[in-house]
Amino acid sequence: MKVVIDEDKCCGAGQCVLIAPEVFDQRDEDGIVILLESEPADDQHVLVREAAAVCPGAAIEVSA
Repeated sequence: MKVVIDEDKCCGAGQCVLIAPEVFDQRDEDGIVILLESEPADDQHVLVREAAAVCPGAAIEVSA
């Protein structure tokens, strides 16, 4: 799995951080997502896909 973030689309809602905190974080100054792991471990795949699905800005792209 490969994860890519589009910071321009991120609205700082933070749902991704709540769902997959080992993969996503937020910048303190503006809440924009920080990708901690662009190729997350297998045990994180379900959570990363869920985070991408609930992202209100559609800022998370997941590929196989």
